[in-house]
Amino acid sequence: MDPFASTSAVATGTVRAVAELKNVERVYQMGNNQVRALDDITCRFNEGDYWAIMGSSGSGKSTMLNLLGCIDRPTGGEYYVSGTPVSSLDDDELSELRGAHIGFIFQSFNLIPQLNVLENILVPRFYLGSPGENLEDKAMAIAERVGLGSRVDHKPRELSGGQQQRVAIARALINDPSLLLADEATGNLDTQTTAEILELFDELHADGMTILLVTHETEVGQRAEQVMRLSDGNIESLTRNRHGAAR
Repeated sequence: MDPFASTSAVATGTVRAVAELKNVERVYQMGNNQVRALDDITCRFNEGDYWAIMGSSGSGKSTMLNLLGCIDRPTGGEYYVSGTPVSSLDDDELSELRGAHIGFIFQSFNLIPQLNVLENILVPRFYLGSPGENLEDKAMAIAERVGLGSRVDHKPRELSGGQQQRVAIARALINDPSLLLADEATGNLDTQTTAEILELFDELHADGMTILLVTHETEVGQRAEQVMRLSDGNIESLTRNRHGAAR
């Protein structure tokens, strides 16, 4: 359960859970052995939260990200996205839920090299479709929002690492997601570019975006408002940062 939402607020429904795990476990079968990557995890991430999920290699943070992003399913327990139980969905419904509610930002950017900035931003819309909506105008507005208004005709190879990550952020925003997931989003960036990307996350959070940032870097995790530390598939600690991003 989210330790930072007041009990009365949760009870009266004034705090909306964007993502909620209830007694979730994820077990992998490795030959004759079972590996328990997540063990009886219960937590909630509320609308407008900014969390860092931290832990050493093998702690379970990547497994949790895959479950939160509906890329994987739990082997036990229940996961809810905006109140919808994931386990009740078939693969097509799960893909639709993921596209409509979740934005992804990856360490390696995962841009399509043949497409320009504007086209890369629009990629997630191809899977949802929205007749009658002027998508190019929307993509252009988001490109300007992340500081790429003058680069929309450029291909990824013509951009710096920081600019490519801004394209990835813009792409994650095009479907107006309820939840923004960032997987080591600054891992391939230099110190100055990392600071710029984290400032952009601060701005998105200040606008009300719910952000979950998976990182192993302490200085990056300190930018979030709340930190979950995982160890051996369990929640080791939940803390609030004194100097997290301001809203």
